Amino acid sequence: MKSKLLLLLPLISIILLSSCDDETVTFDDLHKTNNEAAFMAIANNSEYTKIESQSKAGFIMYKELVDGNGEKPLFTDQVVVRYTGWYKIDWTKEDTYTNEEGKLIKNKQIFDSTANRGNIPSTLKVATSINSYDGGIIDGFSTALQHMEVGDKWEVWIPWQLGYGSSASGTIPAYTTLVFEIELLEIVK
Repeated sequence: MKSKLLLLLPLISIILLSSCDDETVTFDDLHKTNNEAAFMAIANNSEYTKIESQSKAGFIMYKELVDGNGEKPLFTDQVVVRYTGWYKIDWTKEDTYTNEEGKLIKNKQIFDSTANRGNIPSTLKVATSINSYDGGIIDGFSTALQHMEVGDKWEVWIPWQLGYGSSASGTIPAYTTLVFEIELLEIVK
């Protein structure tokens, strides 16, 4: 019996070592895959409409919550909006859930909201920006605004390519699908 066990140990070691390859799956790899899957689920949902980005870097998906009837802003305009931006740590779970240890986990992460600033609307440039300090916005948000009418309120899903990309931004990890609820209040003249 002991000799059979001794023969099995090298065999098991060989199997385990051969199953390990040089490609290690990282948190970013898993996060990217999960976020792309969440976005594609929305892209395949008939309740949402697709809009291609002017940058040709991808597309957003949106669902109209309130139908406005005003004019549409141009790329060069400034607009006044109310919005909430969020993402999920794990798209397969509810907004809040209890983990295996009995702890309540806040899965839905609101990273920015005019509601958190006294519900005071924000004035933003419609043009995209690499640097948020100059008042510009991410490509996906800009894409949505250019297709909205004053008075519209949309739920907008933005893939990581049109969001913050492969770099983290504040509390937002790299490769994160973003969701915004955007209400276009006015175009600044």
